[in-house]
Amino acid sequence: MSSNDRRGFLQKAGLAGMLSALSSSTMAPQVFAQSSGAFTVDPANTSTPEIKPTAAIKFAAIGLDHAHIFGMIAAIQRGGGTLVAFHATDPAQIAKFNKDYPGVKLASEDEILNDKSIQLVAGAPIPDLRAPLGIRAMKAGKDYLADKPGITTLKQLADVRKAVKETGRKFAIMYSERLEVRSAVYAGELIKQGAIGRVVQTVNLAPHRVNAPSRPAWFFDKARYGGILCDIGSHQADQFLYYTNSTKAKVVAAQTGNVAYPQYPKFEDFGDMMMSGNGGTGYVRVDWYTPDGLATWGDGRLFVLGTEGYIELRKYINVASGLEGGNHLYIVDKKQARYIDCNNVQLPFGPQFVADVVNRTQVAQDQEQALLAAELVLKAQTIATPPLLG
Repeated sequence: MSSNDRRGFLQKAGLAGMLSALSSSTMAPQVFAQSSGAFTVDPANTSTPEIKPTAAIKFAAIGLDHAHIFGMIAAIQRGGGTLVAFHATDPAQIAKFNKDYPGVKLASEDEILNDKSIQLVAGAPIPDLRAPLGIRAMKAGKDYLADKPGITTLKQLADVRKAVKETGRKFAIMYSERLEVRSAVYAGELIKQGAIGRVVQTVNLAPHRVNAPSRPAWFFDKARYGGILCDIGSHQADQFLYYTNSTKAKVVAAQTGNVAYPQYPKFEDFGDMMMSGNGGTGYVRVDWYTPDGLATWGDGRLFVLGTEGYIELRKYINVASGLEGGNHLYIVDKKQARYIDCNNVQLPFGPQFVADVVNRTQVAQDQEQALLAAELVLKAQTIATPPLLG
């Protein structure tokens, strides 16, 4: 390719296209490793001890508009939480919840917020309603766990930070692609151990399947969900901050657009962003293009580059290897390349978070870091330009 042709290609492809072109060579070491027999399976690190609850709380669920609420409830229950009440108004949502959680009381929001025995509210209403709900819960003396995105505007973010400071309560956000994915949990442990040296960069590729016929109207309205970077990109901003151990960060560049769904003019189906923090740099690409031929909803991949090695996660599927299921971790260091099956790694968030509620600690999630992740994607949405795909 001549220099002029290459320049034209990069201008048309944009930031995401450039990295996508690189991914098949420089960012897919597991393909070469498997075909050459160059990696070893590590049997010593395929499981971690069961994490038992150390505390107990009563909690309630308000807002059932996203199925993530069920994963949130399961995490809190694993941690020692007892679900005592829920609030919803949609008859279909209420019927399903009653079936899944027989005996749990249907109550009004006021009943829940005024019940002093309830210490935590978990909420998954329509995204633009999540922050206001959390503020009401905190002002009622309760901690709050929001589905992502927990915050959809910078004004909401300012209001949340003000309420956290005034009430001393928690506004946690369930960034499940790190907190509830076993390979992501184990990657964090390896990084803390110094397995790849100092982290320099994270690269997150996060495709999703749109399933348009099953989606409610708000799903296609940017004003309701905040935009693609605010929504699914919030997971990736959280991972960038956590794995690089960044306490300060900024957005360097961002793109968002609607390429494949002109029938939904308020929808964004593609986005990417670059970030820089005081612990490293990060790149994120998110989209709604997962094809029907894939056996799961998205081929989520994370690459963590360190000064002495790198880690790749194939979180939900590994189309390159034929290995079934997800939670595939590859690590290459100065000695060898290894594959680790992380399906038996325990998930610590639930027990840690319930203990945090009781002990007023921040082990499961750092409050400032959780809100900084939200800030990054909200700022990225404000500066995002359309991708040059024409």
